[in-house]
Amino acid sequence: MPLPRWIGAAALATLTAFTLLAPPGETETRAGGTLTTGSAPSPALGGEAVAYTAYLPAGYDRGSARHPVLYLLHGRGDTMQAWTRVKTVLDDLIRTKRIPPVIAVMPDAPWSERGSWYTDSRYTGSDLPGRKVETALAHDLVGHVDATYRTAPIREARLVGGYSMGGAGALRFALAHQEVFSAAAVLSPAVYSPLPPGDSSARDYGAFGEGAAKFSDDVYRELNYPALLPELDPDLPVRMFVAVGDDEYANPDPADARHDLDFESAALYNAARRSPAVSAQLRVLDGGHDWTVWTPAFEQAMAELGPGLSVTPPAGLPTPPHGTAATDWAGGVAAHADGSLTVGYAAGGPVAGQSHAGRLDAVITRTGANGWTRQLGTAADERLYGVAPLPDGGVLAAGYTKGDLDGRHPGNAADDAFVVRLGPDGEVRWTTQFGAPDAADRLYGLAAAPDGGAYVAGYTKGDLDGRNAGDKDALVARLTPSGELAWLRQYGGPGEDKAYGVAADAANVYVTGSATAALPGTSALGGLDGWLAAFGTADGARTWATAAGGDGDDRLNAVTVTTGGLVVATGAVNGDAHTAAYDARGKRRWTHTLATPSADEGAAVAALPGGEVEVVGHTRGRVGVQAGGADVLTLRLDAKGGQRAAAQFGSARDDAVDPFAEPNLYAAPTPSGQVAVSGLTYGAGGPGNGDVFLATITPETGLPS
Repeated sequence: MPLPRWIGAAALATLTAFTLLAPPGETETRAGGTLTTGSAPSPALGGEAVAYTAYLPAGYDRGSARHPVLYLLHGRGDTMQAWTRVKTVLDDLIRTKRIPPVIAVMPDAPWSERGSWYTDSRYTGSDLPGRKVETALAHDLVGHVDATYRTAPIREARLVGGYSMGGAGALRFALAHQEVFSAAAVLSPAVYSPLPPGDSSARDYGAFGEGAAKFSDDVYRELNYPALLPELDPDLPVRMFVAVGDDEYANPDPADARHDLDFESAALYNAARRSPAVSAQLRVLDGGHDWTVWTPAFEQAMAELGPGLSVTPPAGLPTPPHGTAATDWAGGVAAHADGSLTVGYAAGGPVAGQSHAGRLDAVITRTGANGWTRQLGTAADERLYGVAPLPDGGVLAAGYTKGDLDGRHPGNAADDAFVVRLGPDGEVRWTTQFGAPDAADRLYGLAAAPDGGAYVAGYTKGDLDGRNAGDKDALVARLTPSGELAWLRQYGGPGEDKAYGVAADAANVYVTGSATAALPGTSALGGLDGWLAAFGTADGARTWATAAGGDGDDRLNAVTVTTGGLVVATGAVNGDAHTAAYDARGKRRWTHTLATPSADEGAAVAALPGGEVEVVGHTRGRVGVQAGGADVLTLRLDAKGGQRAAAQFGSARDDAVDPFAEPNLYAAPTPSGQVAVSGLTYGAGGPGNGDVFLATITPETGLPS
């Protein structure tokens, strides 16, 4: 215990005011859930049973649904009765739908005179012989609960929580048994680093002993969280909520002040949040080492962690991903009439036996029976930012190069825009490289023209179409089927302006982007603004423009033209995924916002039959079943902007965003009515530090098919 040795007995004395349980084997029913008792045989304890109290949600006996499970560990000297006081908290959280209906299992831990610390003790003394409590609860009890109640035997459906000694146990279980638990509510945890103070009861009961010694420094260090955190598997993420009171016992010994539990909880939090396998939060509440803190802390922990519990495992990414052992970046996806897909990316090494020219190369890979891979590059960097299908089965790809990619720019050292056309067999038909010789020029958007030419969008820091208006100007250009520049237009104001997406119909080319100041034809809204502009297909003359955003940083990343003729753009406004539809004259027809408490953003949009669209982006919140850090977000909207479906999928790590939290994701409709999606992933079992996934999703579910 983090407090003097008497505190456990005092805490136990307060339990006399708690609601008592029904006799073993009988149930007690009140408004809301039901409390019942049971026992779980434990081979780890030599056949001795683990007694427990179980909370069953209201209607459990009449239903057939499966439920997530909370395992709640009591403090030193307490019993399984202690946690029954949170029944009303659980009833209220479930009734108000802040958490799903859960089962809560509250095991009794009588071993080592109730000072087991939930470890597999190695102490062999005759007074308090050690028991394998950790294995009994984390293995035997969990197995019994899954066999006895309607649970889901997956880690995503299990949370372990505890206070004081139980908080230390919950921390230990979550870190040492990642395959069992996905979340932990760690309340006033009796943990110390590197060792407990001399007056801690952690030294008294043999939990960290070995042989005849009740306490071993080496054993404690081995079992403690500083030793566990570096060994965690990032593919099994742990969500952790740490809470402590601001009036914890203050050790009178100045040498041990660092071991006061408010200090130790903050140290735990700061260590845990630096692990790539842990997402941690810390709360400091008004109160001491008692239920005035643990009751509200439990409610806050459940409100934060509970919605993430799921009896359905998250939808993952198709494997294996594309990429190399080096850093790779997503660069586009296209779907073809024969059912094949083309994925583009930037690779830091050789792919499929192709030569690696140096640094990042542009790679275009066709799937299917007649698939091929073409790697293009120079000794400098090449990045792809779009792939588009052509009627003849070939593809266009666009991006930027720092080298001489087309063979006509010797000595080039600045970013130049480039477009390349490949035939159905993957052979290069032409490459067009252009830009200001002494300034950066990049392409971020690409759309194929009906005649086999291209529309591209990006930015320039140079003077390609008159004088540059500011730091960067957006650019939009038309290339002929033979790769010649038909026209190029700069569009900018006094700030930094970029274009990210482009689409076209017979009359207009529609371009989306961001701007730090007002652009011609728009008004500044505050911070970074998103914008949408239309340019004539014949000569590139701008016909209209509009801004989108709020007080913060906003952007529009992608645009498409629906089968009903609406122009639909998507991006982020005020940290939420924002999608809006406009008619061909720039009049807004509808908007849709998807918002979670975390960051959400639309990155790509694909036109579906009937005027519907599929928005693909990223979220760090919960739209469906959360998979990891940033997940792929899919959103199906009808012709009037109504939401038909929303989902998320991904790996346990970040997907669809780069290390700067900017989207790296592309989508394209397929002839079969599905949507091809490709993006960056830091999970999915890839070979390097950032690889590229390719998935096909079904619009009805928004999940990979």
